Amino acid sequence: MAELIFWTCLLLPLFAWLGYPLLLALISPWLPRPPVLSGPPLHVSVVVAAHNEQRHIEAKLRNLLEQQVTLASLQIVVASDGSSDDTVALARRLDDPRVVVLDLPRQGKNATLNSAVTHCTGDILVFTDADVQWLDGTFAALIAPFADPGVGASGGNMVIPLTGKGMSYGEALYRRQEAWLRGLENRAGCCVSADGALQALRRALYQAIPPRVNDDFFISTCAPVAGLRVAYVDHARAYDFGTDEAERQFSRRQRVTVGGLISLKARRELLDPRRHGLYALALISHKLIRRLAPVLLLPLLLSNLLLLEQASFYGVALVAQGLGYGVAVVGLLDAQRRLPRPFRLAAFVLVTVAGMSLGLWQFLRGHGYNQWTPNQTR
Repeated sequence: MAELIFWTCLLLPLFAWLGYPLLLALISPWLPRPPVLSGPPLHVSVVVAAHNEQRHIEAKLRNLLEQQVTLASLQIVVASDGSSDDTVALARRLDDPRVVVLDLPRQGKNATLNSAVTHCTGDILVFTDADVQWLDGTFAALIAPFADPGVGASGGNMVIPLTGKGMSYGEALYRRQEAWLRGLENRAGCCVSADGALQALRRALYQAIPPRVNDDFFISTCAPVAGLRVAYVDHARAYDFGTDEAERQFSRRQRVTVGGLISLKARRELLDPRRHGLYALALISHKLIRRLAPVLLLPLLLSNLLLLEQASFYGVALVAQGLGYGVAVVGLLDAQRRLPRPFRLAAFVLVTVAGMSLGLWQFLRGHGYNQWTPNQTR
């Protein structure tokens, strides 16, 4: 029994983080590339949900309005979720007929997005965050896939510079791995979801976002629910800044895990390979197993202890686990950040695993988050 537990707890995370991406990498050269099509200009509505974003809202709107993109029409809906600062006043001061500003009561991001969409007139909905700046050409690249009638949603690449400071170094590497994996999934036609800072969806597919789910995942999965693809566009890019503080990184992982599992439960029909084929297998591998993997580390360690006398391999495995945890703890204690980057990366992994484990525990207890406070999660 100890051996079964050990190998199950070892192989499942290895498959989720290494085996699944490598499998896609092996088969992707043999798969046909998604078609590159062109179509007529589109009617597009951009939704910017904001809560106390007076520092960013003007720059965000200028960033959107200055993008070089050919459209049939453009509408930008700024939906303030009970902002108590000058977010609404600053957005209205722009005085551009393409910008609609909604001053809504505090109700949470999901309800705010639902309210905003009711005011949208475009055939394509684009969702973005107030504090994220798009690179030139991102708008055009993000909506280009909709020339293909088989595409229902699209998403771009959130890039974090490799600064090497604190937790953000590990987060930047994680983002790069995610971009690589989404590129492979896109080639296979099974990209599972998109990032909320730059994603788009056909208006006809939009479903009202339930409370507590991760809005970006739920929005993008409106496409596979309707039998259409999510397209990943690597050259549609925005830069973000990672979180260096361990406490904030822990809190972020915890919240994302809770919302992610609630989202998977809400979209559990997509986990059935009989109905959704390769997409379901990708969703199970990319989202479900990854979120369950951290809780396998404790039984992995305990079963390893029980197997020490059976083979020398188990002694090596125990030493490897001990070294990994030791390097991570030392990296966490390195307040001056003088140690090499592998210590910071190990610390990021440990904090991420701890946050995801607590998030799973909260999900099992029925806990969730309705409100959002962007300044506290950056």
